[in-house]
Amino acid sequence: MTPSKVETLRWRDDHLEMIDQRVLPARFEYLRFDSAADVALGIRDMVVRGAPAIGCAAAYGIALEARRLRHHPPTEFISELNKGFDCLLQSRPTAVNLGWALDRMRRIWNACRSTDKAAPPHEIAERLLSEAHAIKSEDIAINHAIGAHGAALIADRARVLTHCNAGALATAGHGTALGVIRTAFASGKRISVIADETRPFLQGARLTAWEMVQENIPVMLITDSSAGHMMSRGEVDLVIVGADRVAANGDVANKIGTYTLAVLAARHAIPFYVACPLSTIDLATASGAQIPIEERAPDEIAGFGDLRWACEGAVMRNPAFDVTPAELIGGLITEKGVVRAPDERKIRALFDQGAP
Repeated sequence: MTPSKVETLRWRDDHLEMIDQRVLPARFEYLRFDSAADVALGIRDMVVRGAPAIGCAAAYGIALEARRLRHHPPTEFISELNKGFDCLLQSRPTAVNLGWALDRMRRIWNACRSTDKAAPPHEIAERLLSEAHAIKSEDIAINHAIGAHGAALIADRARVLTHCNAGALATAGHGTALGVIRTAFASGKRISVIADETRPFLQGARLTAWEMVQENIPVMLITDSSAGHMMSRGEVDLVIVGADRVAANGDVANKIGTYTLAVLAARHAIPFYVACPLSTIDLATASGAQIPIEERAPDEIAGFGDLRWACEGAVMRNPAFDVTPAELIGGLITEKGVVRAPDERKIRALFDQGAP
């Protein structure tokens, strides 16, 4: 596996460091995090974003909290660590990897307490840290597997449109949608990327374009509203996006604007794929109608940084995600393979021992 040049989050000297994605590409800097509350704030404020990366960050948040409390009395350790779980769980509602990672960390904690003689806090803290490291390492390996399966879908000289950022910055490394592109490019395919700017937070303009430049992969940045025009002129060969949650029936919640792209792709008979790990699939959610859609601060659409362009007095809404129905999705690209025309039967088969 070729390592990504981007290390979204890393463990250094008993603390977590994460790239501050709010200031890219103007500045590249890591911020330090020392507690569950710190990490939760970093997730809410979008220092880190992207479902897999959020899950990894939350796991490290629990490990940090356990280490911070490891010398406290056992009763206080239990009470405060529970608060850490609750704080992190509430940080962002749509990305299912957040709850998935926290459930995995809680299973480790419960296992440490289930024996006749419960493990002491310092031992629990070390086991939780080991689990966080494992979640990160597994995510990178999974992304490479997704990339290998998805690269076969991309023809030589293909022009691939993507939305938001589903790259190394959205994961522990390599990426999901951009991981597919990276793998295809590394195999020698002469492909190029068309990146939607992704309003209002500009993840495509600031992050996806930046990642592609770092990897010397040809990239063209367009406004979100240009995608249909380019499709109508035959300038897009396929669309690959990531996901924040996939429902049991195959409906996909992803960054706002994804549904629009799927409708446009269907209109122009352009393949539309979603790249996601199994941890992003939520079998407990029957359809996209049950996925909670985060609404962020309206001021985010009024301007960017210190610049404001919206007029005072206008009512504003800022949904951060939308839901793309399964019938508009040509295939889910997962670490177990590509699920074409996804439905509940095919998706549940992914969780069996064999391939779908």
